[in-house]
Amino acid sequence: MKINANLIRPGNILEHNGRQYAVLKTQIVQPGKGGAFITVEMRDIRTGNKTNERWRTADTIEKCNVEAKECTFLFKDDSNMTFMDSESFEQFTMPNDTLGDTIGFLQDGMVVEVDFVEGSPVSITLPEKVVMKVVEADPVVKGQTASSSYKPAKLENGMKILVPPFLEEGEVIIVNTTDCSYVERFKG
Repeated sequence: MKINANLIRPGNILEHNGRQYAVLKTQIVQPGKGGAFITVEMRDIRTGNKTNERWRTADTIEKCNVEAKECTFLFKDDSNMTFMDSESFEQFTMPNDTLGDTIGFLQDGMVVEVDFVEGSPVSITLPEKVVMKVVEADPVVKGQTASSSYKPAKLENGMKILVPPFLEEGEVIIVNTTDCSYVERFKG
């Protein structure tokens, strides 16, 4: 299916020069002189190599037909993640670098959406929000509560994010997986 280049979004699977690519980042640039264009950072599905392409926004690009399936994350080893199809109960593996930095949000038993192209798994969509425990947080500095300042905190998965000053070590919070940001305290 052909789409206009300005409709390309992160997570799309495109076919370009006979290869399939997963879109990682996009940026539309409108220079003062000339037509607008879009720069796209994408990863080759088969080799894992990253590349950048630039198209005019009016160009048409081939978007691959993607089949999305609900799958359960089972476990991760040194190089692969293992998932199970929720319908057929078949297990399959994907390389750890498929998720990039957000791999730390995967938890055993988590239900994720896996995109398949021609029967092969190519990308994973995590739930928008996950529950994580703060294992390390800087103490509150007196006098900073009036301003909307944030402090660094380390989560149970080893990732560091910025949290409000009232959070302490051991608290459970909700984290947005798309931008690795604090959402709210977990009420549960």
